[in-house]
Amino acid sequence: MIRYRALLGPVTVVIVAAATMLWSPLEPHGPAVSDAPAPPSTPIFARSAEGSSRPAAAWADEDWTAFAAKVEWAARAGVDSLPLGRAMAELGRSFVGTAYVPGTLEVEGPERLVIDFRGFDCVTFVENVMALALFVRGGGAALVEREPGEAQRVYASILQVIRYRDGVIEGYPSRLHYFSDWVAHHDERGLVRDLTEELGGTLDPEPVDFMTSNPGAYRQLADPVVAEAVRSTEERLTARARRRVPQERISEVEDRIRDGDIIAATSTVRGLDVAHTGLALRVDGELRLLHAPLVGEAVQISEVPLSERILGIAGQDGIIVARPQER
Repeated sequence: MIRYRALLGPVTVVIVAAATMLWSPLEPHGPAVSDAPAPPSTPIFARSAEGSSRPAAAWADEDWTAFAAKVEWAARAGVDSLPLGRAMAELGRSFVGTAYVPGTLEVEGPERLVIDFRGFDCVTFVENVMALALFVRGGGAALVEREPGEAQRVYASILQVIRYRDGVIEGYPSRLHYFSDWVAHHDERGLVRDLTEELGGTLDPEPVDFMTSNPGAYRQLADPVVAEAVRSTEERLTARARRRVPQERISEVEDRIRDGDIIAATSTVRGLDVAHTGLALRVDGELRLLHAPLVGEAVQISEVPLSERILGIAGQDGIIVARPQER
């Protein structure tokens, strides 16, 4: 699928890419988790919001209800005491069947933090699962029960740190639109570790300029100041040494990929770095992709192994792998 934050554009590209997508039927949730190590002694969310501007997010009643129920489930299942990657895998699995909804961040008016638990695209799925894992591992369940308003603020702070450069909302360009930029930025901040090079990743020399090459697909780029800021980001990404594990080598390194590792499928579309994102998950010993794809229209677990899936999609040619880091 070629459908993620930096690619809400031309419909023809999306249709062609979707036609090459390998269908991945829904799979059942796993059992509740248990027998896990103790959670970190310092609440993760207390540090996640450092340096960020105060989130300006309005919670819809439906989103708060879904969020509170998910946090309560995670506490009962012992997710709050799991290592971060495993917590993300279990939380992600619990969303199987949730609707795929594109463009949830493209709201009217100035750039603001959007919180939506009623549907995800591939990137907002990864972001919300990561934010939820950080929240519940930091004692968020107790906060939801005692101080709902503060719980909303804390979760919004975590999500803002994950979604925006330096955790600060300064207009449309401050959002981490390109996923290779997302990985590199959070690798520098210590939120994830980019494993791609140590997994034998090769250099990807292709330029990154999809957004400014398709300005009609992004209403915000009608503002020349915004367009220039996005172009500067693209130039920086083009100059940076980006790596990918080629599709033909994924099977050789899949035993070194863990549940909850973030997987970004690299794109063959000119100017685009990443075509799709998800989480690594082992099913019966095979490495699968837990993701929110356009084809299938819901969060699901790929029916085939990750390596086979990437090889079967014409618009994808490798993967970037990022491991969530304990804080």
